[in-house]
Amino acid sequence: MTDTDLTVRHTTVSDPLARPLLAELTHEYSTRYQKPVDLDREYPPEEFAPPGGAFLLLLQSGRPVAGGAYRQYDATTAELKRIWTDSAHRRRGLARQVLRVLEADAASRGYVRLYLTTGPRQPEAKALYLAAGYRPLFDLTADPESIGPLPFEKDLPAAHPLETPNP
Repeated sequence: MTDTDLTVRHTTVSDPLARPLLAELTHEYSTRYQKPVDLDREYPPEEFAPPGGAFLLLLQSGRPVAGGAYRQYDATTAELKRIWTDSAHRRRGLARQVLRVLEADAASRGYVRLYLTTGPRQPEAKALYLAAGYRPLFDLTADPESIGPLPFEKDLPAAHPLETPNP
């Protein structure tokens, strides 16, 4: 299989296809931070639904390999959440593809800025966001554990509302 076999599915948090990815994400967070995590209770699923939000899966031959979401943060800003790549499909640039689709989708809905936080024990996520042009809103030289959640932002280019984002 090649990355050209990838399709984007705009869906909901409750889609059965999303469950394995979200379960693995929950396990990863719980393991890295040594505390229970309940993504279902963290944010209501409606926050990741149109018109203010979105939830998408990147599928390969109909199976989820990565995903992500955004919700409205304020009138002009979307907050990225739950960006995740299945552990069997990492190191292929799939998270970057999810970011591109989320960015284009958010821009097409009128957002002009993206905001996100990642945990201090997720150096690969920090590297992804820096490589994708996100500005750190924290001191990069500081010990991440002393900061807590690491905030980033990125300005979005204006998009035509009828553009269809591709992976």
